[in-house]
Order: sequence, then C-alpha cells, then structure tokens
Amino acid sequence: MLKKVELLAPAGNLEKAKIALTYGADAVYVGGKQFSLRARASNFTLENLKELVDFARGLNKKVYVTTNIIPHDEDLNGLEEYLLNLEKIGVNAIITSSLHIILTAKQITKNLEVHLSTQMSSSNSQTLSFYQDLGVSRVVLAREVSLGEMKEISKKSKVELEVFIHGGMCVSYSGKCVLSNHLSLRDANRGGCAHSCRWNYHLYQGNRKLTKKNEFFNMGSKDLMALKFIPDLIDMNIASLKIEGRMKSSYYLATIVRCYRKAIDLYYEKGNLTEEEIDNLIIEINKAENRQTSFGFYKGKTTIEQQLFDTRNETPTKEYVGQIIDYNQETKMAIVEQRNYFEIGDTLEFFGPNLENTYLKLEKMWDKETKEELTVARHPLQLILMEVPFKVSKDDMIRLVLNKS
Repeated sequence: MLKKVELLAPAGNLEKAKIALTYGADAVYVGGKQFSLRARASNFTLENLKELVDFARGLNKKVYVTTNIIPHDEDLNGLEEYLLNLEKIGVNAIITSSLHIILTAKQITKNLEVHLSTQMSSSNSQTLSFYQDLGVSRVVLAREVSLGEMKEISKKSKVELEVFIHGGMCVSYSGKCVLSNHLSLRDANRGGCAHSCRWNYHLYQGNRKLTKKNEFFNMGSKDLMALKFIPDLIDMNIASLKIEGRMKSSYYLATIVRCYRKAIDLYYEKGNLTEEEIDNLIIEINKAENRQTSFGFYKGKTTIEQQLFDTRNETPTKEYVGQIIDYNQETKMAIVEQRNYFEIGDTLEFFGPNLENTYLKLEKMWDKETKEELTVARHPLQLILMEVPFKVSKDDMIRLVLNKS
C-alpha cells in the first residue's frame, strides 16, 4: 500500500501549532527566531521548538522549521550552531532556499532532513534531480506549476514532492518580489514583506488618472483553494499537501486543517469525493476564509479571474466566539474562553477534531470567577460557564450562527 499523503499546516506560535496538530495535521512548519521568512509571526525560540517537538512526537507527528530567507553574509552568523540545535531537539526537517544552508546541513547533521522551499521556483524534473543529488529529500514545487506538470514531474522524479493546496498566493513568481523593498524598505526575501501588492493604488496612464474617486487598483492574487484537486494529488503520489498561513489565527487553522483532513480521509476511505461532500467542505472553509479564492495555477496559466485588481471587503470574520477550556461530563458544564461578542438567545455552533458541527441555543451563562449570571459575553478571553448537553472537549471551538431564523 502506498504511503498516505501528509497534511502539512503552518503555525506562527506554539498555541497555533498544537491546534493544527490536534485538528488533524500530520506535520507543522514553523519559523525560528533566525533564518526565517514571516518575521512578523511570533516565531519560536529553541525552548518553544523543543516543547512542540515533544508534543508532536506524542501524536506520532512531525515538525519542520523554515530557514528560507535569501541570506546575506550577516544573516549566516550562527548557522551551524542553529542547525545542530535543531537536530538535537528532534526537528524532523528544515525548509530552505539557500544552497549554502543545504550543503551545511548535510555536512554537519545526520538526522535533519532538508526540504527545498518553494522560493526556489522548482518547476521541472531535471531541477529536482539536481537537488536530490545534493541530499535534498523533498522539494516544495513552485506554486506556478499546473496539475498536468505536477503529474509529469511526479513520474520522472524520485525525490518527494510537496505542493500548496490552500492559502495566500504571491503576485510575483514564487515570492521573488522586491516591491516591498522599494516601497517600504522591508526586504520580502529576508522576512519583512509588507504585502505591497495588496495596497490600494491610484492608476495612471501618463498624467491621466484612470481610477475614479474612492476607486483603487491593486495587484494581488486570490487565495488558493485546491480542495477539488485532492483526489488528483493523492493519485499522483504527492508526498505532502501544504497549507499556507503562519500569520493566521488558531480558529482559521482549526477550520481549514479540519476540512482538508476530512477530504483526505474520505478519499482514502471511499476512493472518491462527491460534489456534495466538496460543496459542504467549501461552505465550512468559507466560515473562516475572508478572502476570495481560486484554483491558482492548477488548471494552467492564470486568467483575470484568479487576480484581484480592485478594492474589496476583507474584514475579519467574527463568527468565532469561543474555545472550550474544560468540560465536566457529570454536570454538563463547559468552561469557555470568550473570543468575540455573543449573547443570550444566540445559536452557537460547536465543532472540534472529534466533534461534528453541533448546535445549541444559548439560554444561560455565568462568569466563571464571580459566578454572576451574564446576558452578554463582551470581554475578550473572559472565562465563561455554560451548560452544554452534549460532550465537548478541550480545544473544541464555538461559532456564532449569523443567519438567525
């Protein structure tokens, strides 16, 4: 039997990494304090990484650490010590875009795998063979590779393949962008991307302004959602399916990871995914995804439909209202950590890694500390007691049902 595909999730801090693993990711990729893009993510100290590795091992899962900056000389200080420390605490692999880091890791470590970052724009089998000869065990394909090209590469390559299935896309080829450097002096390839492609601009042709008042132009890409292509990717023996989003919330990760976990498991169980199953999972994804999505380059060269050229509403969703901290099965009382506003009379939707979407009309709740009965929950991180007649578990989450009837 072929090895089951890996579901790989991002995490910007320890809490998010644990949530991703709990909700069904087989592995997580995180950034350390050095050598990593996404400088604005919380990122991990070695102590945090050790705790995460121990947690993942307890679930028989893996941890990968990004060392994917394009390094200048001053960025390489402490590289060997850092790689040895990663190996010592049990990190499974690094993800890198530097030939120097690849060679250094292979020379000084024995158990640390090297995965090639998508930043290296690998889009053909000959390139993959070259990196395999250097000791790279997995290549993250360029996001610009189509499904047909993936199939050909998979047939011709012996190295493991990893592909993105969900999350942000880059307007530049594989992230090789200097727009952020030019406009904000923040180096996108050394961890400081300001996402300048998503800013609002006025558009001119010569001296003539083309955009109207309160109308703007930008050049971002719609986010990727490849849920419909999961069967194709599994059938061509892709090793790892990767979600983007180290800056995303725990709720976002829980929702997205859970949906792709279900899709993967359903396909292995039944050998197919029905249109109804796909549609239901997309509805679920949309409860956390506040950007427009498309299939990226999966069908080949992109069209205007995969891009964002005008203003749009991307306000954060406020459906996520709480997370289960503890539950007493005898008293049916749950301790909930509040995240967004909700009130008596609201219909709440509970879900978790082992809990199907279950609904409850809220009739009573209390402040955990004062035992005061509440009519509204309006204080972030407030601990609230509520009666939940069905079993819930730590880290299950609660949404507000917005379309009240």
